[in-house]
Amino acid sequence: MRWMTFEHNGKTRVGYLQADHVQPVAATDLFQIIAGEGTDPAGTPIPLTDVRVLAPLRPPKIICVGQNYMDHCREQNVEPPKKPLLFSKYPTCVIGPDEPIRWPKGLTEQVDFEVELGVIIGRRARLIPEEDALDVVFGYVPVVDVSARDLQFGDGQWMRGKSLDTFCPLGPVVVTRDEVPDPQNIPLKTRVNGITYQDSNTSEMIFSVAHLISYMSQAFTLEPGDLILTGTPHGVGVFRDPPVFLQPGDILEVEVGDFGILRNPVGEMLTP
Repeated sequence: MRWMTFEHNGKTRVGYLQADHVQPVAATDLFQIIAGEGTDPAGTPIPLTDVRVLAPLRPPKIICVGQNYMDHCREQNVEPPKKPLLFSKYPTCVIGPDEPIRWPKGLTEQVDFEVELGVIIGRRARLIPEEDALDVVFGYVPVVDVSARDLQFGDGQWMRGKSLDTFCPLGPVVVTRDEVPDPQNIPLKTRVNGITYQDSNTSEMIFSVAHLISYMSQAFTLEPGDLILTGTPHGVGVFRDPPVFLQPGDILEVEVGDFGILRNPVGEMLTP
C-alpha cells in the first residue's frame, strides 16, 4: 500500500493511492496508520489533481548514514568505512513535494543534493538481531539529504550543514514493507533541471538496511515514525569537476524505485 498525507479543501488528511486518486481514511496523521489505527475509508476517492501532497510525517528522529555506497566512496577515493557512520538531521528541516528549498543569503554557497532511500520505523525496536530487523519497518520513502558542503566540512562536524530548514525533502508516498521484497535492489536517480547526476542502485550499499537497523538499535531505541536515511550513491555535486551546487531557480527531482517523483524547486535566498 502507498500512503500519503495531503491537503484538500484546506484540511490535512491521510489516504492511500488508488491509481490517479487518493482514498481518504479516518486517521488524521500517518502515526495512526503506523499504529494500525484509522485505516478505514472515510469518504470517496479524490483525484490527485485536486490535492496538495504534503510531507508524509514529521519524524521524531532522523538518523542518517554517511559514506554507505561503494560507488560514493570510489568517487571520493576513500576506503569504505568498517562500521556505519551515523549523524542526524533535525526534524524541522523536513518539507514535502513541491515545497522550495531555501537558505539564508550568505550562510552557504555550496548546497548539494543526495538522493536516499528513507526507512520509516513501524514499531519500537531495541537490541534487534539483523535477521529480524526488516520486521520493524513500516515502509520506505524517497528523501533528499540536502547538504551545505562548506558548513559540513568547515564546522568539523555535520549537524549544521545537514539541518538547515528545508534540507530534508520527503515524499510523495510511503510504500509499505510488503511491497518492497528486497530493499537492496532499488534504483535511485537525481536530476537537476532535467540533467541526470545520480543514477545507481541500493545494491551498492556497504551496510544493508537490516544491518543498519540492528546496528542502531544496539545503541538507542528506534520508535514508530523514526526516519533512517540510508546513504547516497555517487554523482553528488561536490565531487564533480567542476563542482555542481544548487542555485535559486533550479528544479531538483529524485526517484527511488517506482515510489513516485519527489520534485522541489530551489527558492530565492532568505534575507532578514
